[in-house]
Amino acid sequence: MAGFDEMDVDTIWMDGEYVDWDDAQIHVLTHGLHYGSGVFEGARCYDTENGPALFRWEEHVDRLYESCKPYDMEIDHEPEEITEATKTLIREQDLRSCYVRPISFYGYKSLGVSPGDCPTRTAIACWPWGTYLGEDALENGIEVMVSSWRKHASSQIPTNAKTTGLYVNSMLAGEEARRNGYPEAIVLNKEGNVAEGPGENLFMVNDGEIYTPGLSESILDGITRDTVITLAEERGYEVHDTVSISRGELNTADELFFTGSAAEVTPIRKVDNVTIGNGTRGPVTEELQQAYFDLVEGRTDDHEEWFTYVDME
Repeated sequence: MAGFDEMDVDTIWMDGEYVDWDDAQIHVLTHGLHYGSGVFEGARCYDTENGPALFRWEEHVDRLYESCKPYDMEIDHEPEEITEATKTLIREQDLRSCYVRPISFYGYKSLGVSPGDCPTRTAIACWPWGTYLGEDALENGIEVMVSSWRKHASSQIPTNAKTTGLYVNSMLAGEEARRNGYPEAIVLNKEGNVAEGPGENLFMVNDGEIYTPGLSESILDGITRDTVITLAEERGYEVHDTVSISRGELNTADELFFTGSAAEVTPIRKVDNVTIGNGTRGPVTEELQQAYFDLVEGRTDDHEEWFTYVDME
């Protein structure tokens, strides 16, 4: 991914105001910086055949507000304002296809562990972002390793809240993989079963049926995960979405793939140097990947309720 200074973006929405990209700053004693007390979302706007559209935006905004609840955090802006600000950023910067990052966090006031009377700050940024794991990955798949780092349990930290501080766990797993020559990792939960990737949900295909770890396995309830489950069921596949998957089952899978707003639908061809299936993108993965891109890029009229269009005029 190119650095921000190489991108033609110049504006961020911050606490109700549009500010210059370089002026979107916070105090060094911001509570969220010290304790990870923030929540965020990652969504995409696609340049569909019917114009630029945010995909499943309402679900992303809903999850942003839901993620605040365990932390007694209240966003000082209505969802409609978040949506209009995002549309304006996309329109004014002519970003027909982009990644969108809303974030809310406890700001600067005091620095005890308790946020006390620290204000809740909210910002939105949009920028061009291509394929998360590389264009080649979509067709040929990626090689991953099972990380030595375990995913925290929901009894320790709410795993279904998309919390900024929790992604230290993801960073550790991902960087361990990259130091060992893999572009991404798979993370196990505290019981040793498969949880997810550092920023992706995981699916397994065996004998034509599809399996993905259930919410009780310490995963994030991914919006792309839900999308792919829906697309698979509509195509007649049996989807098991409440299961536990052992580490060993990864090696004997017919197919594996990641899903996520950033990763979209990315095949996995090897785990810990063990070839999965034929070592290429499997037929079920390919069908669902094609269905996903046909949908988000507007080549089908299905699920119009999932699109929030941006008027570029």
